[in-house]
Amino acid sequence: MLASRYISHRLASRQLLRRAHSAALPKLNSVDADDIAHFSKFLPSSAILSTLPPASTTSSELSPFNNDWMNKYHGKSTTVLRPRTAQEVSEIVKYCNERGIGIVPQGGNTGLVGGGVPLQDEVILSLGNMNKVRSFDPVSGILVADAGCILESLSEYLSPHHHIVPLDLGAKGSCQIGGNVSTNAGGLRLLRYGSLHGSVLGLEVVLPDGTILNQLSTLRKDNTGYDLKQLFIGAEGTLGIVTGVSILAAPAPQSSNNVILALPKFDNVLPLFVEAKKQLSEILSAFEFFDREVYELAVKHGQGRALNEEDVAGAECFVLVETSGGKREHDEEKLNGLLESLMESDTPLINTGVLSQSPSQFSQLWAIREGLTEAVSKEGKAYKYDISVPLAKFKEVVDTTREHIRSKGLLHDDAVKHVVGYGHVGDGNLHLNVVAANYTPEIEAALEPFVYELVASYKGSISAEHGIGAMKVHALQYSKSAESIEWMKRIKKLFDPRGIMNPGKVLE
Repeated sequence: MLASRYISHRLASRQLLRRAHSAALPKLNSVDADDIAHFSKFLPSSAILSTLPPASTTSSELSPFNNDWMNKYHGKSTTVLRPRTAQEVSEIVKYCNERGIGIVPQGGNTGLVGGGVPLQDEVILSLGNMNKVRSFDPVSGILVADAGCILESLSEYLSPHHHIVPLDLGAKGSCQIGGNVSTNAGGLRLLRYGSLHGSVLGLEVVLPDGTILNQLSTLRKDNTGYDLKQLFIGAEGTLGIVTGVSILAAPAPQSSNNVILALPKFDNVLPLFVEAKKQLSEILSAFEFFDREVYELAVKHGQGRALNEEDVAGAECFVLVETSGGKREHDEEKLNGLLESLMESDTPLINTGVLSQSPSQFSQLWAIREGLTEAVSKEGKAYKYDISVPLAKFKEVVDTTREHIRSKGLLHDDAVKHVVGYGHVGDGNLHLNVVAANYTPEIEAALEPFVYELVASYKGSISAEHGIGAMKVHALQYSKSAESIEWMKRIKKLFDPRGIMNPGKVLE
């Protein structure tokens, strides 16, 4: 009875929050036939998808743009525009600003927090047609590219030049560099290459009044005045639309190795990380953690198997360690030295491990880690929380959330099936996944604001790399002070006084 009242209370509160958020959205106009006629003056018919005349697009054709890939967030946009140049973006934005039409910038639509789909019937501005590399300097390693370039395509472009994009994501085959910048994506190798706040050298951004702010600097150092580009990195399209990116590519490693290690208990993860940093130093490029339960899901759903069943039996969790360096013999000596010291210790930190012996096995081991998200999605409907907490608290957060769900009577196959955790130890980013049979109000009410309050109790962040989007607007207060939020709102008002840019995202 108490649990029922708790769920009803939380559900009612959540519904009130949603209604309040919807009511707080700026009063914007819908697209009509006259607007389509205007866009047709400077966009080819192939660049306009609309259910309004004279276009003849069906609702099903707009569905991939109106809905996120998890099928959790749904918009009602009648019109998708696909410009080819920054000038066309400028024309669209200037007109929409004058008409008071909301705009949702959209890249590969691979986000997890609803930041790239409309909340109502805003225009969707898809950047996929802006997919050209503008320049690359093999000496400095500076790449300038359109915002719609797919991350994996940029990696393939750089490969013959012996460089790589300093960013690697599981969604690299469909996500776009402009979206990566707009969400400040972190990825698997932030430990080695740092965040986009450091590697992005310049941006081309279309501001809400249509002005093209060209700051596509190809300089490593420029200490003249305010660094305006930083405002747009992670702003999720609420201050302007990123149309071009200048980024410092990294030299491609000449030698890469990886190993998956089975640990008897989570308490060994941090000492192992300290030892790996000490012994591998400059060649350590990734240190990934995943718990036993999510590993089993990966095996179940065909992502591969790293260890024999008997080796897995005594493991509470796993880590994947990657090294990237310039000389194979040197790197292998360091990694083998680490493994020998771990196995020969009087109190071993690991049970066993698998070291890749070939490029194909290297890829297979990474496929297990990168396949965790897909495995979770195949298992059920996932509530995903991308959070930062102290490294020592990773397991505690997962266990506490699981026990909370159990206390609400929701931990069973017809409701919540699994509570699992994995993430980037190198930057304190935990991916907490609650896998359910279906998305339900009862589960959501049990999770929110519980998860956010839990993160706040550790002085953590409710979003480590996926952004705020629509999902976490109401929860920003758990990571930002009232003063910080007020200044964010002032910046938003200064750039976008009519509130047309990605309305309802990041800020209420």
